[in-house]
Amino acid sequence: MTQQADEVTGTPIVVSVRGEANVEADPELCEFAVTVTARDRDRRTALEQLTRRNKELLDQVRAGYGEALEKLETGHFSVYPEWRGKRSEKVGPYQGSVRIRIVVKDFAVLGEMVTEIADGEGRAIDGPYWTLRRDSEVHQRARTEAVGEAVRRAREYAAAVGSTLTQLLELADTGMSGGAPHPGARVMDAVAFAGSGAADEGVPALDLEPVRQNVYAEVEARFSATQPRKL
Repeated sequence: MTQQADEVTGTPIVVSVRGEANVEADPELCEFAVTVTARDRDRRTALEQLTRRNKELLDQVRAGYGEALEKLETGHFSVYPEWRGKRSEKVGPYQGSVRIRIVVKDFAVLGEMVTEIADGEGRAIDGPYWTLRRDSEVHQRARTEAVGEAVRRAREYAAAVGSTLTQLLELADTGMSGGAPHPGARVMDAVAFAGSGAADEGVPALDLEPVRQNVYAEVEARFSATQPRKL
């Protein structure tokens, strides 16, 4: 798109363009959410059971896969009674749950880790969520390619009317999104596991294939250019 300022005085014209880039790359992190649950008619027993199961999970992950972890964090925690009915004041068994966030950087252990975690009693796993790091060089590459595309487009528009770019007037970042195909959020391949507690030996490791990530970048640029030789 071009805009001519003043044809009589020969002042520069302005060329306004948008540059876009979509870069595909392998993910750098894989995230799982593990919910540990407990249930008992006695509130204290349910809480003690939940505390024990939570510790068992954290110890298992730290001891077996500590070097492969990017993050290990505790999220939502709750203990509450089950009411027998809407109109009943009688309290049923108590439910307890705690949610653990596990972010893995070494994908070589993913399959083994997931199956071992899922084999524990009172556990449910949600994931995987494949992502790039916020400071990944893939984001920089996408921005650089978007700027290059803006310059190329501006030159093509100017050349089409016999003009030449002279100065960059403005460069604006109109938005970036990472970890999923344009224009949305991160990719999730949801796989849910509920631990059975039946510690079978030789449980095969789950084969997990990383999902390629798309990073989209967009810029708007305005350039000054010489007056067209002729229109």
